[in-house]
Amino acid sequence: MKPLLICDCDEVLLHMVRHFRTWLDEAHDIDFTIAHGDFSTAMTRRSDGSTVVRDEMWGMLDGFFPAEMARQTLVPHAREALAALAERADIVILTNLKDHCRSHRIDQLAAHGIAHRVDCNQGGKGDPVAALVAEHGHPVTVFVDDLAVHHESVARHAPGVHRLHMISEPDLATVTPAAVHAHARIDDWRDARGWIAERFASGLPAAA
Repeated sequence: MKPLLICDCDEVLLHMVRHFRTWLDEAHDIDFTIAHGDFSTAMTRRSDGSTVVRDEMWGMLDGFFPAEMARQTLVPHAREALAALAERADIVILTNLKDHCRSHRIDQLAAHGIAHRVDCNQGGKGDPVAALVAEHGHPVTVFVDDLAVHHESVARHAPGVHRLHMISEPDLATVTPAAVHAHARIDDWRDARGWIAERFASGLPAAA
């Protein structure tokens, strides 16, 4: 039995927001300010200066996934880090996409040389992480995600999981504070790989 790595995809393994911004510009004449942090107030129509409201934002994201996923590019050193970690751990990609996008995500990651189990999720990740931990059975699990809300959810539902906050987009990382419910914040896979390997080598769950 191996330890388990549960890893997000967008802004952890694949760049998303920079390509979403380009698509909004090209297809919708919308300016998207990455560093704003909150998607629901970061989109502005150039035609009249109005802000794209939250419900419209979800529609925009549905337009990007899966039709525009081919735009996404690999985060530096992510593939190499996962390959090294897979020698000692099982890996699940837990991505917040609708279920119909699962096969697209699998194919997308495979095209970048990443082939692991992919689970889709909607909402908080605490429950699915807890379910994966129970299914897997090993005492050590590491969770990597770019959103603080998911670290809070995992801390609540699976407190024994080691939680690593990672944001691969520099423009977003510089304006986003470290998640208070994560055990560490590392935005570079070269350093994250070592931190994760140390958790696996310890053989111990996180302190609740």
